[in-house]
Amino acid sequence: MKILLTGANGQLGSCLQDLAIKSDLFEVLATDYKDLDITNEVAVKAYVEVHQPDIIVNAAAHTAVDKAQSEVELATAINAKGPEYLAKSAQNAGIPMIHVSTDYVFDGTATVPYKPSHLAKPLGVYGETKWLGEEAVRNTLAEHIIIRTAWVFSEYGNNFVKTMLRLGEEREELGVIADQYGCPTYAGDLAASILKCCEKIMLGHRAWGSFHHCGDLPTSWHGFTRAILAEGLAQGKLPNMAKLNAIKTDDYPLPAPRPAYSVMDCSSMKQAWGAGASDWRAALTKVVNLI
Repeated sequence: MKILLTGANGQLGSCLQDLAIKSDLFEVLATDYKDLDITNEVAVKAYVEVHQPDIIVNAAAHTAVDKAQSEVELATAINAKGPEYLAKSAQNAGIPMIHVSTDYVFDGTATVPYKPSHLAKPLGVYGETKWLGEEAVRNTLAEHIIIRTAWVFSEYGNNFVKTMLRLGEEREELGVIADQYGCPTYAGDLAASILKCCEKIMLGHRAWGSFHHCGDLPTSWHGFTRAILAEGLAQGKLPNMAKLNAIKTDDYPLPAPRPAYSVMDCSSMKQAWGAGASDWRAALTKVVNLI
């Protein structure tokens, strides 16, 4: 199967390429914005026509949540128009598409894990543009899989795990938000789920729609940080355990609002594609070792 992968140099794209190399089932056309500008409809159409992929996996996104508040045009182009152009090209080519979205399409007021059918109500520009991208894919291409994920970390790029390990080494005391809850997700586990979907599509499986994939147990950023520092200490990456102070969201104001609760129900992904919630703690051990 020939996969057109966008956002190839991001956390998810990098992990997906690592896994695909180990399999003889996939050929990955790995692209970033230099290779394929997904905000250029003509370029997207031409790329798909020339390279003739069997499926498109869109891992490209404007993920700078706070910058998106002031970069509305750019965020809209990448997060909304890009998926639309990819979906149109997939439709013209008669191929399916897997599109990666986010927990930020929700407002965080739920008290039980969000199901894919839950009402979307984004709080900021990032979430709004990602929701528009989802809707564009749904309205354009019947053969699609939309996978929402959250709190992504890996051995690649800049992410929360790397930041906390660095701060844990530099400081004796850290203040971390304790009133936002979600499920950390290892990009490698998400990549494995996407490739499992691709493999099943090759075998004729069809279960199109929207799904969730994230880590298995919810925690706060404070709790996630504690796990990161404990793992760093256990692996000898940190000299000591920094003191952790729990702070409120209001104590650390940022340009973009965040959902206070973005725990997601992954059961439909498990039922439809055999790829449910993943063990983020085991993944954390692996990632800290690799960093």
